[in-house]
Amino acid sequence: MARLNLLEETRYEKLPVTVYPNQQIASVQVAKRIADLIKSRQASGGKTVLGLATGVTPIKVYAELIRLHKEEGLSFKNVITFNLDEYYPMQPTAAQSYVTFMNENLFDHIDIEKANVHIPDGTLGTTEEVAAFCLNYEKQITDLGGLDMQILGIGRTGHIGFNEPGSAPNSGTRLVTLDDLTRSDAARDFGGKQNVPTKAITMGVGTIFKAREIILMAWSQKKAPIIKKAVEGEISGEVPATYLQLSDHVEFVLDEGAASELTRFDTPWLVKDCVWTNTLKKKAVIWLATTVKKPILKLTEDDYNNNGMAQLAVEQGPVYNINIDIFNQIQHTITGWPGGKPNADDSQRPERANPAKKRSIVFSPHPDDDVISMGGTFIRLVDQGHDVHVAYQTSGNTAVWDDDVLRYVEFAIDFEESRGGDSTELKKTYDDMRTFLESKQPNQIDTQEIRNVKGFIRKSEAISGARYAGVPDENIHFMALPFYETGKTQKNSVGEEDILLTMELLQKVKPHQVFAAGDFADPHGTHLVCFNIILAALQRLAKTEDWVKDCWMWLYRGAWFEFETYEIEMAVPLSPQEVLRKRNAIFKHQSQKDRPVFPGDDAREFWVRAEDRNAETARCYNELGLAEYAAMEAFVRYKFL
Repeated sequence: MARLNLLEETRYEKLPVTVYPNQQIASVQVAKRIADLIKSRQASGGKTVLGLATGVTPIKVYAELIRLHKEEGLSFKNVITFNLDEYYPMQPTAAQSYVTFMNENLFDHIDIEKANVHIPDGTLGTTEEVAAFCLNYEKQITDLGGLDMQILGIGRTGHIGFNEPGSAPNSGTRLVTLDDLTRSDAARDFGGKQNVPTKAITMGVGTIFKAREIILMAWSQKKAPIIKKAVEGEISGEVPATYLQLSDHVEFVLDEGAASELTRFDTPWLVKDCVWTNTLKKKAVIWLATTVKKPILKLTEDDYNNNGMAQLAVEQGPVYNINIDIFNQIQHTITGWPGGKPNADDSQRPERANPAKKRSIVFSPHPDDDVISMGGTFIRLVDQGHDVHVAYQTSGNTAVWDDDVLRYVEFAIDFEESRGGDSTELKKTYDDMRTFLESKQPNQIDTQEIRNVKGFIRKSEAISGARYAGVPDENIHFMALPFYETGKTQKNSVGEEDILLTMELLQKVKPHQVFAAGDFADPHGTHLVCFNIILAALQRLAKTEDWVKDCWMWLYRGAWFEFETYEIEMAVPLSPQEVLRKRNAIFKHQSQKDRPVFPGDDAREFWVRAEDRNAETARCYNELGLAEYAAMEAFVRYKFL
């Protein structure tokens, strides 16, 4: 019976999928399977032929393999590896090369024979040389009897290796042109999309398909949309990963985030009987209203029965009572008083009425996240008389154009000379900066002076934005958390000082409200790191400080994605005039306007993204039958105790 239930749950899935709670657990399991294969082949005197992937996805797998080698004696002497791909052209010593990646993340730490390592050659000069290399790459794999196991990640285009949309299912190793989205995703590693190679050498879909075992891994909610297409969609060259549905030897290994849009997790009522928690019921009713394009209060029993929700109607009906319950819950999230409405009944409001004037602190991972993601609420908190602080957790100094640095230093020179000062030292610094920048390589670390100026630019813009919101200067805090100050796009791990600095600020303010970025789809990971620092600081302080028990934490989004409607616990409506005020606050960040250094794959300016997302949230509420507003900012409460 359990097997039948599982088949029913997974009936939309066209290939085997295993879901783990998080990527660490999943990675350890994949590494164990690789290790078991190696040991099995070693025991019989054979070699193991592995196909390996690069990118963020397999890093923890490689780390576990290194641990198994160093601590448990796993040997790679009889292992032969073939990497999926390499950028073209690409020098093997370049920081962005997959040779460098594999050496740093695996090969330099294990006992593999260098002659047994094969990675596509990005240094080849002519198309004839590339073609010959690709044919030989295929022959080497074939002569060894094929790949025993192929490890894969998946790109947001659905590519496996660098087999982009349009790749043939029988394709072999070859030179390919990279998709624009793939290049956008790589932009941060290369110091800008313009520096990302347009081509790559990749193992083909047909080559991958011949492997005796294929494991495709994907982590985080960012990969959820493409995973749904790959697992549940029709086989199509537009999503090359769907070709894997034809294999009898493939398995997708996912964390909960990457699996979140699969039918059995996203809309489980379509495939099984559910335990109807309030959250699931709210999600289902909103989904139903959206699916049949009706306001919640107009949903009928037929709507429930015809769309997989008969169980809910039977167990908790009549359906009109369900509709009223969910409608009221959503209505109660709407408030024009994000700091709580004084002298009001707060039993149905998202925030407490008391104290009437709260100490609020807005943590902003980058110097513009505050106004982009919650600028309207930020301004309203100030307008309503709360003691509002803002804390900029990082300098954001990697996201400033180099020519802006020269422009600002030129201004400083002119200003110094206009007042009769001696600008000799400043001119020398300027000349050194200009010389450096003229020969700067992609992603090369800036000099300390350049990093300082970039940080000053972001700082001055943040002060301007916070002042525009009405925050007094003494309530504007620049933390410059050490983990970020590497000068590189790759940041350090969180250290004790990051947490202690945050604890110190929290202890100083003793806030009733903490607003923190919950936009963990941030492609650079800074939002999640900054959230974890705040969380660690609050949890430590809770052990000794009574005020923490009365502190509520609200998460905001908006820079990259927005919360789903069913998740929202506080929705702050904005009038057209408030939307304009928020826009003006965002405009203070001139270095990020028009064309930011790292825009992601969204071509819109940040202020346009923010307004569109806020308008979309308001539209969703309106279509569910709630009042019509120009825009809404959304928040979810995080209970950290």
